[in-house]
Amino acid sequence: STIASSGRGILAIDESNATCGKRLASIGLENTEANRRAYRQLLLTTPGLGEYISGVILFEETLHQSTTDGKKFVDCLRDQKIVPGIKVDK
Repeated sequence: STIASSGRGILAIDESNATCGKRLASIGLENTEANRRAYRQLLLTTPGLGEYISGVILFEETLHQSTTDGKKFVDCLRDQKIVPGIKVDK
């Protein structure tokens, strides 16, 4: 897989836990690891995501998270031919 792919873009979901918490709070949810994981699962397991997204920038916590059935998020991305990456600046 390559990041530069015609008709496909890069999805940046590298927001910090605090920023993700603000998104969750806006819909009445607590900023917990379980809720952040559920939010990321919703995004990263969207059927057909790989048709439109070639790469995803992740927050470090996401590298260690899995779906509710135990599949690592990075493996979900790779299965859809999406290149996972990580935010490295602080």
